[in-house]
Amino acid sequence: MRQHLRHEAGTAAVPAVPLAPAVSDPADLEREAGLARLFELHYSSMLRLAVLLGADDPENVVAEAYYQIYRKWRRLRDAEAAEAYLRSTVCNLTRMRIRHLQVARKHVEKPEQVEVVASAESTALLHDDQRVLIDALQQLPARQREALVLRHWLGLKESEIAAAMGISCGSVKTHTARGLAALTQAMEARR
Repeated sequence: MRQHLRHEAGTAAVPAVPLAPAVSDPADLEREAGLARLFELHYSSMLRLAVLLGADDPENVVAEAYYQIYRKWRRLRDAEAAEAYLRSTVCNLTRMRIRHLQVARKHVEKPEQVEVVASAESTALLHDDQRVLIDALQQLPARQREALVLRHWLGLKESEIAAAMGISCGSVKTHTARGLAALTQAMEARR
């Protein structure tokens, strides 16, 4: 049954257009509600995570992570696993994009020097006093940077970091220790 609206000037009927497709499956309703909650609670922290890990397009990385979790929602063990899965996905996507850019840059002719400009959201997330630290953090090898960001920014336990990075707890300890030593040395050199 279609509803009709009367045009103010005359009697012509205009069919009503639904604003969103109807979702009738309870599992779909649960997925939509769960993803909305996940987005509200964690979008900005996932965006910051992507920025700190060195993503050149953190907004796209986070959007892709949410898309992947949307597709795999029914396979999650429970709703609590969603945040860990999202965090792990952001780490993996950032790592993949950095690798892709490194390979792509090796095979591209060297054009004139182009200045890389951070996105407005990335710039707004970082205060001036943090830029020095971020610059030093960006100079670290990827695994050390990931371990430090997950440990000290997100406050994750070694086992959670190992799961997010796909490595052992011993490797997490190694990357964290080496990263801290290199970061300390770089910060002292800038003073």
